[in-house]
Amino acid sequence: MADRETPEEQAARHRAELDAAPSVSAEDYQKKSRRAFLVGGSAAVAGYLGFRWAQNAGHDDRIPWPLRRVHELNEVIWAGAFRDGHEAPRFDRSESSFLRVNGRHGVRDEIDLARWQLDVEGPRGEALGTHTMEQIRALPKLEITVEHKCIEGWSHIVTWGGARFSDFADLYRDELGGPTKYVSLETPDGQYYVGMDWDSIMHSQTMLTYELQGKPLSQLHGAPLRLTTTLKYGIKMLKRIGTIRFTDEQPRDYWGDRGYDWYAGL
Repeated sequence: MADRETPEEQAARHRAELDAAPSVSAEDYQKKSRRAFLVGGSAAVAGYLGFRWAQNAGHDDRIPWPLRRVHELNEVIWAGAFRDGHEAPRFDRSESSFLRVNGRHGVRDEIDLARWQLDVEGPRGEALGTHTMEQIRALPKLEITVEHKCIEGWSHIVTWGGARFSDFADLYRDELGGPTKYVSLETPDGQYYVGMDWDSIMHSQTMLTYELQGKPLSQLHGAPLRLTTTLKYGIKMLKRIGTIRFTDEQPRDYWGDRGYDWYAGL
């Protein structure tokens, strides 16, 4: 076995390697530094001017129109990537826990749950039916443990229990005569509302949910009935559903009205 280098031999070898390394003259170093400064400065100026241009470019639905076009492009991409039958990953129940309350729009005040009812309307605003929780619970139950994702950047593994929206929609197949393009959902007080495209709301993991971690929803979590889906950010998962509308016109969306992406796809 070869002898190990002594500390003196290692030091000598390192000095030799440094001496053999290519050197950069002070003049070359200054040229490269100036070039880097000019490139970096130009990029910063271009970014600032682009930002100012976007701010003054005119607004479309409360945000500069270039940003709105980016939202629309995102919708085209995500809608094009949608595959019927493809599901988000499921987790073991032991990995889930109670979801924190994040947002109180439409559920700030408590309601009498015993008097709650769900109203259903058709494309022309016609009344199609009303439902109690007993009728919702009579639909086939699904319990899934999935990842809830917030547009603020955090996520949480949670177990939802409820009925597939597609099973609920089947109750109105004859009245509708076929699929509509969109579905609108609104809280009883009208303070919060979301719009969903048909493919997303009919997905096998989109639910009318009445349980969290195996227990009935609390009022701040959307009791007695809320929307959950693995395809959208939490801003789409309306709590305390009061009205469901089947429509062919793209419905309003609370955060979409405030400059966010209407589609909000994952």
